[in-house]
Amino acid sequence: MQHLGTQRLETDRLILRRFCPEDAQAMYENWASDGEVTRFMTWPTHASPAVSRMVLEDWAAHYAQDDYYQWAIVWKETNQPIGSISVVGCDERAQRAHIGYCIGRRWWHMGVTSEALREVIRFLFAEVGMLRVDAMHDARNPHSGGVMRKCGMRYEGTLRQFAWSNAGIGDMCWYGILAAEWQA
Repeated sequence: MQHLGTQRLETDRLILRRFCPEDAQAMYENWASDGEVTRFMTWPTHASPAVSRMVLEDWAAHYAQDDYYQWAIVWKETNQPIGSISVVGCDERAQRAHIGYCIGRRWWHMGVTSEALREVIRFLFAEVGMLRVDAMHDARNPHSGGVMRKCGMRYEGTLRQFAWSNAGIGDMCWYGILAAEWQA
């Protein structure tokens, strides 16, 4: 496994790139201030663009680390960030990455998140050399599981009352994909 850090990635409709503090207003307006978007997140809905800026400054400070993966999902049509996708956990010995993502409500049900996740999975397997990529979603948010299935991830089970989010304690549905499955 060879960590490469947050590299610029591109798909048909998206650019995945590093965040910068100047993205704060777009982050705030496009997803972080929307309680419906943050309902199943573990971080609070942003009260102001200043909160978004503080988060982005913290993320930007970590980009020097080769094992840090935090992308802005940028909609090519507007060149504005519309969400984020990141490796929220990494097990070096198992060569496993755990993914988290969030997208603005205006871009729900358009295949945008699946497009971003598919590209991150490709990058982590083909370029970084991960052996497994996994993700989880609150059972009350089944659309997130649909994103994972569209990307070839398999449902592996539900952990009951496993995690807290803004919606309260909930059951978490786990999905995973192995490098060998992705290559096939």
